[in-house]
Amino acid sequence: MIHNASASINASADVLVLGGGLVGSAVAWGLAREGANVTVLDQDDGAFRASRGNFGLVWIQGKGYGLSPYARWSRSSASRWPMLAETLFDQTGIDVALRQPGGFQFFFSEDEIAERAKRLGALQRELGDYPYQLLDAREVRDRIPQVGPDVIGASYTPMDGHVNPLKLLRALHTGMQRRGVTLVNNEEAVRITPENGGFAVQGKRGVYRAARVVLAAGLGNRMLAPHVGLHAPVAPNRGQVLISERVAPFLHYPTLNVRQTDEGTLQFGDSMEEVGLNDFTTTPVLSDIARRGVRAFPFLKNVRLVRTWAALRVYSPDGFPIYDESTRYPGAFVVTCHSGVTLAAAHALRIAPWIAGGAMPDELPAMSGTRFLESPVLIPAH
Repeated sequence: MIHNASASINASADVLVLGGGLVGSAVAWGLAREGANVTVLDQDDGAFRASRGNFGLVWIQGKGYGLSPYARWSRSSASRWPMLAETLFDQTGIDVALRQPGGFQFFFSEDEIAERAKRLGALQRELGDYPYQLLDAREVRDRIPQVGPDVIGASYTPMDGHVNPLKLLRALHTGMQRRGVTLVNNEEAVRITPENGGFAVQGKRGVYRAARVVLAAGLGNRMLAPHVGLHAPVAPNRGQVLISERVAPFLHYPTLNVRQTDEGTLQFGDSMEEVGLNDFTTTPVLSDIARRGVRAFPFLKNVRLVRTWAALRVYSPDGFPIYDESTRYPGAFVVTCHSGVTLAAAHALRIAPWIAGGAMPDELPAMSGTRFLESPVLIPAH
């Protein structure tokens, strides 16, 4: 069962997962599903928690441009999402509000259309099975009548969707509990020491041992990875979000910058800012986000905003995930990405079996952290 630690503990497990956000929880849930004895160490509420600040998209279109294995990896996760949502509901009774009707990215200029056509066309040529449509203004309004006159077109793919990320995190934690995972709250890994074919993790409040260790600590992976011969040069990238009051349902598809949640609120985003570990909101950026949302849907100009937040994405130098097992210390893994919602199904249903002793998924070698030791080339993730 889940254990909320209040004292120093010396615990043993098959696998220690460092990080209890969406990435670590999906991996831990999947490992327990494979029959492993799992302990998760999670920081306190002062930690940077992208799992509680993201946009909730299961988003495929455009991802993987420049690294087709990542495009295939994302697509494979989206295709497994219905199984994950159904299994979590059967196990926990929590509906994570998965909807996959397809998604839209709106265009406000011809240059945006040309760039999107280039990107999606390249992905379709590389992957083959990569459906998408480029829609003109009339076709967009046929599907979403409320869009404004500044929207001159959109890209649409049937692969995209969204979930309620807070319900997803709750479902994963509840599912972990019911599968016997031990969750140690308010604990932070500060050192990992390989020993006797396994690993000892020194926390601030205790020492924890396991045959295998998974680094799923978000931005903390940068510091922890060298302890076990891994390379995870991640850095923060800030995104800001606005939330409105509840609005009568009108937006039945997620879009890249506006979505209506299962509870009726509207979520407006996002920004991409390199500001270090600063997770504060800023009025100029929030104003830009609001203007963009109203430009897409002018009738929302008088909607009341009820909440704002900023969160730090976990970005590698090229924006793509990092998945590795240490060659120097086998049994030590790193799992890090900025798309913890989209990739939750892949982490639970493909990464976890690999860590438990199965075959490495075919897409993963291209996403090894060693690529940053070989080449400094940077590729946009979106």
